Amino acid sequence: MDKILVGLFSVAGMFFTYWFFLMKKEDVISVTDSVDITVEGGYSPNIISISLGKTIKINFFRKDPSSCLEEVVLGDFKIRKYLPLNQKITIEVTAKEKGEFAFTCGMGMFHGKIVVSD
Repeated sequence: MDKILVGLFSVAGMFFTYWFFLMKKEDVISVTDSVDITVEGGYSPNIISISLGKTIKINFFRKDPSSCLEEVVLGDFKIRKYLPLNQKITIEVTAKEKGEFAFTCGMGMFHGKIVVSD
């Protein structure tokens, strides 16, 4: 009986893990001119979509006092900015090619994504 219960809980755990990590749908925000991103325990929204060739303004507003989130890095755009607590910092980004481009905190623990399409 114990082996059956352990087996059932194992299968249930595998399904839960699959659902939690792979089946969650993330909201994608379409941006035309500018977007406000709140930095608090991560980035919200964490996925933005922009058009190819378009220049947008990304306004980061950091509410989290964590030292990990005091910097944002857009490696593909060669941008690294300090985010002071409770201040809005604006970064301009021009999408020159299609694809997905990550932005992270200074330590690489929190992630976001810029999706560029036609």
